[in-house]
Amino acid sequence: MEIKDATLALAALGQTTRLSVFRLLVEAGPEGRMAGDIADALSLPGATLSFHLKELASVGLIQGEPRGRFICYRADFGRMTELIAFLTHNCCGGQANACLPVCAPADACAGADRCA
Repeated sequence: MEIKDATLALAALGQTTRLSVFRLLVEAGPEGRMAGDIADALSLPGATLSFHLKELASVGLIQGEPRGRFICYRADFGRMTELIAFLTHNCCGGQANACLPVCAPADACAGADRCA
């Protein structure tokens, strides 16, 4: 990941509502959540949610999949892993085991109840 891409992703996550949406989608796992469910869970009007989903999608942190008249959104775990890898590159002066998350790979976290 390039610094420009990381900056855009971090800027998108640097807003309270977008961070809440992203965390909700990470929690949902690969199955994702329908837009209406996200709006209900976070008590957001549809137009507000739509704006924030567009911002997260534009930086590649989430993807939407049409399902009839509705859209299911899911976190892009590969992109999230790239961002974490960018942030932790050369972590702890080459002693990465000292500071990296225990459950760094997206595949290991996606189905786990708890990453610890």
